[in-house]
Amino acid sequence: MVTFDKVKKFAAAFPGVEESTSYGTPALKVRGKLMARLREDNETLVLRVTWDERERVLAVYPDVFFLTEHYRNYPWVLLRLRAATPSQLRAGLLHAWQQSAPRSLLSRSAKYASAENTAGAPERSRRGGL
Repeated sequence: MVTFDKVKKFAAAFPGVEESTSYGTPALKVRGKLMARLREDNETLVLRVTWDERERVLAVYPDVFFLTEHYRNYPWVLLRLRAATPSQLRAGLLHAWQQSAPRSLLSRSAKYASAENTAGAPERSRRGGL
């Protein structure tokens, strides 16, 4: 099972990521903007995502990504840490970082702003896909 320590290790590779909290749980932010957080069950990661990418990963990886009614109207997707591969986790974090990072940081971090996603899908937005 992927742990939040591994999540933090992967996310530390992206510029501007900082550890924080959100709703009383460990979280990752980019210059203060939430990109991911651990849910209260300690088994689920909440990731910022584009609408199109969310629909795609829910259809392609239903064992890894899911939604609850609470998140239906918000640009977030839930990732089962137990079911995720390291490449799916990295891709999810990259996409969340791309959606959270300010344009100024994206422009200085071209390596990540236009990086190939590691889950094997084509880019879905100007900021990449999972």
